[in-house]
Amino acid sequence: MKTLILTTAALALTAGAALAESHSQTVRLGTEGAYPPYNFLNDAGEVDGFEREVGDELCARAELTCEWVTNDWDSIIPNLVSGNYDTIIAGMSITDERDEVIDFTQNYYPPAASAYVATSEDVDLTGGVVAAQATTIQAGHVADSGAALLEFATPDESVAAVRSGEADAVFADKDFLVPIVEASGGELMFVGEDVALGGGIGVGLRESDTELREKLDAAIQSMKDDGSLNELLVKWFGEEVRTFE
Repeated sequence: MKTLILTTAALALTAGAALAESHSQTVRLGTEGAYPPYNFLNDAGEVDGFEREVGDELCARAELTCEWVTNDWDSIIPNLVSGNYDTIIAGMSITDERDEVIDFTQNYYPPAASAYVATSEDVDLTGGVVAAQATTIQAGHVADSGAALLEFATPDESVAAVRSGEADAVFADKDFLVPIVEASGGELMFVGEDVALGGGIGVGLRESDTELREKLDAAIQSMKDDGSLNELLVKWFGEEVRTFE
């Protein structure tokens, strides 16, 4: 549920209308491929994870021919707007700020918690150094908290900064951090209180692609209605994940 701090609003005016005339063409699904379990590259170099399964199912239900494209997080919105792909399915939270530049479907992942992880319980979360992935809603929260923000290009680098002692804690999506903490053998632990950020994850699209948004919206709703979206949430995030009622 990461969210970019947008500095490229003007790009919205230059959006191509690649899908405006017909959605019979291949729809390119843009993702980061570096944020498990939401999205990652498997051993075969293919996009995998929760969002791969969701995206493939949405395309099937909407009767779209789709292909996956990977893009670095810090330029994922500009490259959508400029036409390098047609959607963003990359753990992207729905925010008012982003909605000024691109459009969104309804959420396919409900609002969830962000959390702090450190190597010690005795860490100063408001006066210390806290790592976060650059241009995310978590980075913005840290910057507003009074802590010294240390930004990194990837989420893995932000965790590594805590292991190395470069940062006192890392702040990220809790669902991303849980398996890392569990696999650390006690080296890493959750500290402080969880923080609710964002309005859930949605598919990002160019504002001109209303037909595609409507098709994907309907497909998401059908997955909510028949319970298949909740099944994928539990599969990838465990029984404790928040699901749709």
